[in-house]
Amino acid sequence: MIELVNVVKKYKTTEALKGINLKVNEGELFAYLGPNGAGKTTTIRILTGLTRLSSGDAYLHGFHIEKDKIQAKKQLGLVPQSINLDSELTVHENLDIHGRLFHMPAKERAKKIHELLEYVGLSDRGKSLVGQLSGGLRRRLMIARALVHSPKILFLDEPTVGLDASIRRRIWALIKMIKEGGTTIFLTTHYIEEAEFLAERVAFLDEGRIVAIDTPQAFMSRQGTWAIDKVLDDNIKSVYFKTREEARKYIAIQKEGFSLRRVNLEDAFLALTGKKVK
Repeated sequence: MIELVNVVKKYKTTEALKGINLKVNEGELFAYLGPNGAGKTTTIRILTGLTRLSSGDAYLHGFHIEKDKIQAKKQLGLVPQSINLDSELTVHENLDIHGRLFHMPAKERAKKIHELLEYVGLSDRGKSLVGQLSGGLRRRLMIARALVHSPKILFLDEPTVGLDASIRRRIWALIKMIKEGGTTIFLTTHYIEEAEFLAERVAFLDEGRIVAIDTPQAFMSRQGTWAIDKVLDDNIKSVYFKTREEARKYIAIQKEGFSLRRVNLEDAFLALTGKKVK
């Protein structure tokens, strides 16, 4: 459904992507993780036609993102990091304009908007001005807008950034519903628990290169199941164990403070790169 073949992106003094090869399967929820500056947003900009390739090829549902630009763009919906709704228009008007841009007939457009407002829990807010909505409701509206033209692929670039934990979980439930409906989802996030909960597979990106691809469970099992964190000067040292009993034996001989927790995806990324996902 999504394919990148030896994708390189160069700016004047920077090589942002250094030969990316990647395949995302139809109906898959795929997470693309890495620290700031790793190349995540550049990859999404290339796949959504906002930035040109320096070399290589990129395909959406078999259409080349530059050679078949119009057809490729019809395959995708995009929820960007920043809120870019028109705050002076109503919820319904924002969705209606998006449908018009994709030349949807009036009856089809009205039917789809009605369905989507129900789907994202905004059926009672169609006449509300976007400027009156909370951050969580705006995020839901942005997801609905990206789905108006029934894309086969949905790009979510930090879809829950700035939202509190309870609202994030509501958005997660919505994303799960969309995936279960058959839509392929490409997700970037700095919330490591978001990728753990949502993704079927994860790619770790660092300095413009993919360093590993696997399931969240497989990544975490490489480290163990339990982790003990110890503060040493201005740093945290983590020690990993396969079982809780092994961790308890280690704790029993320690003289300094520590904390016990489950291994997470960030542990796996740190082991691969020595960096945190931020």
